Amino acid sequence: MPIFGYARVSTDGQTVAAQVAQLRAAGAAKVYSETASGAKSNRAELAKVLRVLQSGDVLMVTRLDRLARSTRDLLNILHQLGEKEIGFKSLADAWCDTTTAHGRLLLTLLAGIAEFERELIRARTGDGRKRAMARGVRFGRPRKLNDHQRREAIARLEAGETQADVARTYGVDATTIGRLLPPFGTGDGGGAIAS
Repeated sequence: MPIFGYARVSTDGQTVAAQVAQLRAAGAAKVYSETASGAKSNRAELAKVLRVLQSGDVLMVTRLDRLARSTRDLLNILHQLGEKEIGFKSLADAWCDTTTAHGRLLLTLLAGIAEFERELIRARTGDGRKRAMARGVRFGRPRKLNDHQRREAIARLEAGETQADVARTYGVDATTIGRLLPPFGTGDGGGAIAS
């Protein structure tokens, strides 16, 4: 199984030499290295090694933070590798080794915990939105017309003025005025004010 290494440092003042030496000593036949911030998503050498890897190969790094910016980023990369049946090893993080059953189990648990955390965040966010809406908080863009202006615009439309003329008066688009009307005719316009 061919082993490919990936080494990265964040600044020009640092050197990848120590990482490259570690990866070669651990069996990496070829090492891709670069100077790039971990916060950058477009790391050229990482993209290159990910394209070169084939089923049965192994990607190795000295530490997890050399590969990924976050747990989510790590899990995404490992998922991408797993789909192509490519192994992964981190020299400093022995638990993160998808070439062993133990490592795959731990990563599966980590992915499950990350998914559980995302669901909790989604649920808390949803509950917070519901509580805010119950308190009268309105989400979305602010209304362009206040209640008085909306009632006045509806009365003018019902009196026969065109949407374009009414819109010009308030400095808004004609579609904003058109949304004040019920879908089928003007009716009484009562329910349209809340829209």
